[in-house]
Amino acid sequence: MQQLNMIGFHELSDDDPELTHSPLLRAALLTLQYAQSYGPIGLTKTGAFKNVFVQWAAKHFDWLGCSRNKLIKVKNVLNEDDFPPLELLHHTLLGMNLARHYKEEFRMTKRGAKLLKSPAALFIEVVPFFLFEVDHVAYSRLKNGPVGSWNVWLNMLNVEVEDGANAHQLYGVCYGLAQDDLSGWKDLSAFRHCVLDPLYWSGLLFEVDLELQPLSQSQYFKTPLWRATLELDTNDLLEPMQLH
Repeated sequence: MQQLNMIGFHELSDDDPELTHSPLLRAALLTLQYAQSYGPIGLTKTGAFKNVFVQWAAKHFDWLGCSRNKLIKVKNVLNEDDFPPLELLHHTLLGMNLARHYKEEFRMTKRGAKLLKSPAALFIEVVPFFLFEVDHVAYSRLKNGPVGSWNVWLNMLNVEVEDGANAHQLYGVCYGLAQDDLSGWKDLSAFRHCVLDPLYWSGLLFEVDLELQPLSQSQYFKTPLWRATLELDTNDLLEPMQLH
């Protein structure tokens, strides 16, 4: 079990079906497989993926709430920053040394090729890095993120999301009711973008009616991947509920 930021992750096997719940893992596998099969991925002058690959990724990632069909309704030619999951994945793969930039190309490293052989090993490396090391405040385009730590958020969510809860309820557990004004909306948005969205992207939470419900009303639930991989202090509190 790997420890990071006082949070434990149980190792899984490559054939564990729980791994299919992670959009981030699926996207990482597809990107590295693309680089392995077709060679280095072209980059723009600014170091972003060229739009040919962005179009491919938007189609094959099939990212709920950010599908290719939805994206091209806004913009026919997609750039990397039009597809936030790809932008964050690009940063994560570089930050973990699973890929590197060389002569305006994105190239998989030997470490990336090694982890590509094991989806479970890739998950246990990529997801903790993505959750705990990536600056989600910067990528949310917000000035300030929520006050707190992943240790607190995950242990709180472990209890509160057991039977489902919406973003407003979860924010209230941590900080009290959000103010019904612009300031309160920004605080709730920061909590959603910096805590709930990364957990959904990692495959640890799923959101019901992602595209239909208002910001604060979508219901969050644990995925089987959460239950299979996370070792948290509050797990003991849930044992009686998990037995029946």
